[in-house]
Amino acid sequence: IMSRISVLFVCLGNICRSPTAHAVFQSMVDKQGLSDQIYVDSCGTGDWHIGYAPDPRSQQHALDRGYQMDNLRARLVNDQDFDQFDYILVMDKQNLADLKAMNCQNFTGELGLFLDFCRNPNFSDYSEVPDPYYSGDQGFSFVLDLIEDASAELLLQIKDRI
Repeated sequence: IMSRISVLFVCLGNICRSPTAHAVFQSMVDKQGLSDQIYVDSCGTGDWHIGYAPDPRSQQHALDRGYQMDNLRARLVNDQDFDQFDYILVMDKQNLADLKAMNCQNFTGELGLFLDFCRNPNFSDYSEVPDPYYSGDQGFSFVLDLIEDASAELLLQIKDRI
């Protein structure tokens, strides 16, 4: 039995997909009263947006569904993350390749695609969370649909461990 489970969500710039996953999953954790048992964070593999708040469109779509993320700030993934997190869940295959190229050989947690947790058959064609940055409103909304589904299943699996 683990004392505290830690989950890190990773995308490219840490301003759209991973902070959305961070906010959605954190909300689910909070609603179930598990905030002291599950730690949530997010980061990016690219350094363009370090210190910035999430994309305003991501924030607005999240807020429309009751998720607050204006307090989050983009940060870059680092070697220490492999020591500190039990789950490192990435939004796409390029992020996964980037992390595997880092110093993660001794990582004993789960490193993989976040959408492996999706259970909705409508999403079975998706292994990656599409980057909504260059898409319209429907892109951000769809990202939330995917993330909510995967987050619910992830939380169920983590609850079995605590």
